[in-house]
Amino acid sequence: MTTSTDRNMIPYILTSIGTIIVSVGVLWAYGYLHFAKEEDALLLADFTMLKSVPGEDVKLSLEPANQVAQCIDGVLVLFDMTQKGLSGVLVDNKKHAVRCAGQETPQQVR
Repeated sequence: MTTSTDRNMIPYILTSIGTIIVSVGVLWAYGYLHFAKEEDALLLADFTMLKSVPGEDVKLSLEPANQVAQCIDGVLVLFDMTQKGLSGVLVDNKKHAVRCAGQETPQQVR
């Protein structure tokens, strides 16, 4: 009878490491895994609010922006349509989140 001390454990260790590497590679290739970089947290795009003045026309481009906004928990979240899985919260220059009208502002979690 052989015990675990008599077996060569190197093939088991190499198989485990290889399985982990292949699994991470497949998840990354299909977009389920993203390795965050410092530049990912930086500014996605610049936005400007156009003030509507009665009697004045506002000229806009016919081409839509590359972002789509959605209201989630009372905060305006932008999803980038050109980079898969990239999203962020719309904030002002003081990092205050832009709230959605008609939705309750989230209160402190209890």
